[in-house]
Amino acid sequence: MPALPALLLSIHCVSFLLVTMAPRSLSQAPLLSSVRMAAILDDQWVCGRGERLALALARENINSVMEGPARARVEVDIYELQKDSQYDTTDTMCQILPKGVVSVIGPASSPASGSTVSHICGEKEIPHVKIGPEETPRLPYLRFASVTLYPSNEDLSLAIGAILRSFSYPSASLVCAKAECLLRLEELVRRFLISRETLSVRMLDDNLDPTPLLKEIRDDKVATIIIDANASVSYLILKKASELGMTSAFYKYILTTMDFPLLRLDDIVDEQSNIVGFSMFNTTHPFYLEFIRSLNLSWREGCDLTYPGPALSSALMFDAVHVVVGAVRELNRSQEIGVKPLSCTSPQIWQHGTSLMNYLRMVEYDGLTGRVEFNSKGQRTNYTLRILEKHRGGHKEIGVWFSNNTLAMNSTSLDINVSETLANKTLIVTTILENPYVMRKGNHQDLQGNDQYEGFCVDMLRELADILKFSFRIKLVDDGLYGAPEPNGSWTGMVGELINRKADLAVASFTITSEREKVIDFSKPFMTLGISILYRVQLGRKPGYFSFLDPFSPAVWLFMLLAYLAVSCILFLAARLSPYEWYNPHPCLRERRDLLENQYTLGNSLWFPVGGFMQQGSEIMPRALSTRCVSGVWWAFTLIIISSYTANLAAFLTVQRMEVPIESPDDLADQTNIEYGTIHGGSTMTFFMNSRYQTYQRMWNYMHSKQPGVFVKSTEEGIARVVNSKYAFLMESTMNEYHRGLNCNLTQIGGLLDTKGYGIGMPLGSPFRDEITLGILQLQENNRLEILKRRWWEGGQCPKEEDHRAKGLGMENIGGIFVVLICGLIIAVFVAIMEFVWSTRRSAETDEVSVCQEMLTEFRNAVSCKKSSRSRRRRPASGSAALRHPGRVTLGAPRPLRLVREMRLSNGKLYSGAGTLTGGAGPLVGGAGEGGGGGGGGAEGSAAADLGPGPQRILEFPLGASSTPPPPAPTPAPAMRSCSHVRICQECRRIQSLRGDTGLGSAVSTRIPPSSAPLPRLPPPPPPSSSNTDSEGGGGQSPRRPPTPRPVAPTQSSKTTDFLAEQD
Repeated sequence: MPALPALLLSIHCVSFLLVTMAPRSLSQAPLLSSVRMAAILDDQWVCGRGERLALALARENINSVMEGPARARVEVDIYELQKDSQYDTTDTMCQILPKGVVSVIGPASSPASGSTVSHICGEKEIPHVKIGPEETPRLPYLRFASVTLYPSNEDLSLAIGAILRSFSYPSASLVCAKAECLLRLEELVRRFLISRETLSVRMLDDNLDPTPLLKEIRDDKVATIIIDANASVSYLILKKASELGMTSAFYKYILTTMDFPLLRLDDIVDEQSNIVGFSMFNTTHPFYLEFIRSLNLSWREGCDLTYPGPALSSALMFDAVHVVVGAVRELNRSQEIGVKPLSCTSPQIWQHGTSLMNYLRMVEYDGLTGRVEFNSKGQRTNYTLRILEKHRGGHKEIGVWFSNNTLAMNSTSLDINVSETLANKTLIVTTILENPYVMRKGNHQDLQGNDQYEGFCVDMLRELADILKFSFRIKLVDDGLYGAPEPNGSWTGMVGELINRKADLAVASFTITSEREKVIDFSKPFMTLGISILYRVQLGRKPGYFSFLDPFSPAVWLFMLLAYLAVSCILFLAARLSPYEWYNPHPCLRERRDLLENQYTLGNSLWFPVGGFMQQGSEIMPRALSTRCVSGVWWAFTLIIISSYTANLAAFLTVQRMEVPIESPDDLADQTNIEYGTIHGGSTMTFFMNSRYQTYQRMWNYMHSKQPGVFVKSTEEGIARVVNSKYAFLMESTMNEYHRGLNCNLTQIGGLLDTKGYGIGMPLGSPFRDEITLGILQLQENNRLEILKRRWWEGGQCPKEEDHRAKGLGMENIGGIFVVLICGLIIAVFVAIMEFVWSTRRSAETDEVSVCQEMLTEFRNAVSCKKSSRSRRRRPASGSAALRHPGRVTLGAPRPLRLVREMRLSNGKLYSGAGTLTGGAGPLVGGAGEGGGGGGGGAEGSAAADLGPGPQRILEFPLGASSTPPPPAPTPAPAMRSCSHVRICQECRRIQSLRGDTGLGSAVSTRIPPSSAPLPRLPPPPPPSSSNTDSEGGGGQSPRRPPTPRPVAPTQSSKTTDFLAEQD
């Protein structure tokens, strides 16, 4: 039977195989007595994330539910990574492989280390369970891939996009802690590109300072901010945003970290903050509360800090252990598996690794992080993300996102269309007392609230409140400072109150600076200005009554006086020495042809330069070349002097000279005699402290090192220091302008050192910023701000320096010339009174009347307004007068009184001529009526002399002469002397006609007793056509028609004329 040997041979072979291979099979795949796995931890927290405790809890939880003698206990070997490096990760894996593990879990924090672990596990076909974010860039899909419990990058992008779509966010800004965030959120970026909406991406620098990024976002007015960073960096960004005031209701934050519940934001957020994050915790899990309690107890034992809550990595560790154990159980049901040691240097692999990986992808488990399922790529699927919103004291769930890209929201608190306005709100306004911006009223003790204050900023606030329909309450800053940073990072003054939310607005002379812009927000500037230098100046002497003397110095006036005296003396001597200044004033009179006169008397020599200096001229004209030379140089001298005086007079009367020892910041920095400083803690101090300009650096070094200090606490203190000492105050130009208008001894040195503006301060992210800015722009367009500035800046005591128009002179400028005029008039009146008194006294002595009577008579004649001329007064002779003047006789008696015809020429010279005389030896004037022929010595009937037309004067004889002068001897009539002028002048014609008339006429002499007869009063000369003359007689003449004189013989008239010529 051939089949029997074959059967027996096959049984023998099977028995042999069973005998020989049984030990090998038992040693190679025995029933698992324990399930060993390795967990790699990279926990760098101070108190830990609880991952070690989570592994222990998972092990105890699994081991406690296993029953039967063949149960396999779970063992977890824990390895810690000290450094996030590929070498340390590889070394750790080389320590794990010889242990014979069925799976490797972790690490949680480092995607790069997780990628290294995945590569090594893939080579050895050991399943790797990831619990951290997916690495980027994504590696190509491997045949033996790992599974991950952490949401994929694609799911995270879809969840963020769903939130943005749900609330219709028009734009967003992405803040990345690492450059890989664009790869992680690739789907989100693609969605924005497709929808053409705006997504701005900003990267943190190596110093992890988010301040510049947040400032840029705020300037772009982007309300939605996506932060892709871990929990610690996210907290740092939110804290800085809170300091910048960007956690208000206007801003919305979406955090990509899954540890959002761990963030304790109570100290940096308020009720209006909108911060959204994700959470994977399944709060309905039966072991959730026990898990939280255990972690809390463990935290308290090893850490003094408040327990923040469970970390996602610890929950993922807990779920990873359950997932691996579940997959091993399922695989162990289908086949017996075993483990063996492996080595990094050996090419051996674990033959059950692929099977276990397939079972891991098929696991379905409800864990602490929700439903756990994997797709064919090992990515988690069919899970949910809870959407949480942060509030003070905790957070609340506002929606759920499902892995099938479905979003279920139960709150619309993040709707960006919900905006806040200033209408019907009451804002707290912090400010500081600073003239003229904010001041207390004079009666502020009797007032309350905002009524206590006035000023430019107060009026501007009222204008804004009327436009934007809000109310405000003014509150003075506690420390009286504008605001400066402290070494510990805090701020003082109004800036600190805005940061600490003690005030809603800061309205004052509040300078907008880059350093303040980092911590607070500003409106558009409502006033533009710059830093200027204020200093005290010494003004010139204030214009007084004698300011007209200022154009020349006292020395010049003295030399001018000496020049005047020298010219007068030289003119007098030159005129006396020159023969051409001696001339005959009466060339037509033969009697005075030898008489020479000189017009330059001492008085005229002094008067002539005065007329030339005053540019009024004089009736005295020089004749000689020497005197003309003196006059010419004096006139040239006066021309220059008067022109210079006129040119400088306006400047000296309208401009006050200022003496300033410095003219620019360079001059101020190059000297140490004048101290200079600014307000401590103000923007001006910050400007010099941060300046890189060499001059300003030297000024800052001086101010910073000067002892005693040159910084002041307020503007008033700085102004007082400028006025009372050598101190230059560095301040804003608007304040400089205001105080210069109040104190004329203050001036601005140089121009502006910089350009900046005043703005209204607000907490960063204030929802009212745009409304306040629009209100300020509206006030500027309506010119209201300019009107308010004029109201509070104008009205000072000093005129504007920019006003270069001609200014009118007041009495304080030229009053002195009126004083000089009044003094001159007083002197002239005094001299006139002295002349009047002296003349009347002499006249009273001569006429033997009282001085008072003479003065009264002369005063009446002087003040008569109806008479412009009067005749010489002749008083009746008394007995004593007859003794002093014994006789007034006719011409021809020995030494008689002479009747002389006088005529004043147009040039002021007095011409005297003889009249036609007739009669005998009797008196000149008779007692009554007309006389007849010449009876000698009788009291009546003497012929009167006809003096003809023209004024007359009587030349009296000395006292004691005979009252009956002898008649003159007959002399032949002199020949008529012709005029010596080149052309016969009018005066000569009149003299010739006068002589002809007197030669042919007759005179009647009337005897008048010397003791009682008054001197005859001669009538004015008749017209040339009339031949009648007044009689020299007594009361017989008619007042209407004077008596006709008697004709006189020609021979007698010629003798009389010849006698008069001899008497001259």
